Amino acid sequence: MEFLRHLLLVIHLLGFAALFGGLLVQARTPEKSVNALMRDGAGTAFLAGLALVGVIEADDGDVNHTKIAVKGVIALVILVLVMANLRKERIANGLWALLLLLTVANVCVAVFWR
Repeated sequence: MEFLRHLLLVIHLLGFAALFGGLLVQARTPEKSVNALMRDGAGTAFLAGLALVGVIEADDGDVNHTKIAVKGVIALVILVLVMANLRKERIANGLWALLLLLTVANVCVAVFWR
């Protein structure tokens, strides 16, 4: 079970990295859009996070449900915003900044909330 937990954690982190990288690659471009890295990263991080919590719960691990709820809501908002704007040619710079802020906030919740 520990191997599965570590594997899901790696997949979750790779999903975050894809989302964050997809956002950062557009930092210098004036016109922003939702790219495939953002789409795949948001979905991967969300689903792997859910599976990770399930595996930890199944192994009778200690889970901070409030923290997981906050992270889940932030991740779901990111996923909905990414999917809602997937087919648009461009997104507003404010939406791009919001996605970046939410992504960093989700990492901060994971790291600093004990």
